[in-house]
Amino acid sequence: MATEPRAAERERRGGGRTVHRGVVLRTERLTPHMVRVVLGGDGLAAFDAGEYTDHYVKLLFGRPGVTYPEPFDIERIRAEFPREQWPTTRTYTVRAWDPAARELSIDFVVHGDEGLAGPWAEAARPGDEMFFMGPGGKYAPVQEADWYLFAGDESSLPAIAAGLERVPSGAPAFAFIEVADAAEEQELPSPGDAKIVWLHRGDRPVGAALVEAVRGLELPDGRVQAFVHGEAGFVKELRRYLRVERTLPMDLISISGYWRVGRDEDGWQAGKRAWNQQVEQEEDAALSS
Repeated sequence: MATEPRAAERERRGGGRTVHRGVVLRTERLTPHMVRVVLGGDGLAAFDAGEYTDHYVKLLFGRPGVTYPEPFDIERIRAEFPREQWPTTRTYTVRAWDPAARELSIDFVVHGDEGLAGPWAEAARPGDEMFFMGPGGKYAPVQEADWYLFAGDESSLPAIAAGLERVPSGAPAFAFIEVADAAEEQELPSPGDAKIVWLHRGDRPVGAALVEAVRGLELPDGRVQAFVHGEAGFVKELRRYLRVERTLPMDLISISGYWRVGRDEDGWQAGKRAWNQQVEQEEDAALSS
């Protein structure tokens, strides 16, 4: 009896094994280093998103030289193939989902040949296929907040953009977004009273400008719902600032390190749980002292 709720929770957070097959419909270059890929097709018939603004999917990239069974079956692959031949997963936020048109938009940061997903998005053409699992997610702006805070880098920009679109009409919102330079800025509409601050990284370390800007904000009165996602180093600093120094309750704070400087996704995910536990222990000790 107790296994069904746990299974549902895994599915909600992205732990389900359902694999969807998307076909590239079109691509769009949003900025010099961000490309939008729109997937569609009958393979998305069982896909659904929209409850959360940080929905994410796990893209499945086949290993070079490995032929997988058809139809694509991730459970069979994991049962019959050696681990080094399993598809490589990369996690990406759902920028938008149109259930009527059955179109899924995903935004990719691209830096030439660097990485795996970025080059794929750069080269994607209509008709290309992408298998993926999900969606997961657990954040969306709530009505009971008095104001909203968003902070992140390029990796969290799609989720911040989606979140701003769901801020209640007229509600105060502050969004601090760090990007490489002015060319990476985007239009971010919101029904809320949103103040969007673009921070240009330049030669500074990732997150340095972001931490400085958030610390410099005079927090308004009232209950805040905060969304702080991106590189793990600055996420840790801002989490400690909000939780320990400002003593904000965690029930309305969504904080996650999407990536970490010097690690690929596989390396970061392998140590992320231990990292989070250490951060929580340090914060608990600071709060109790």
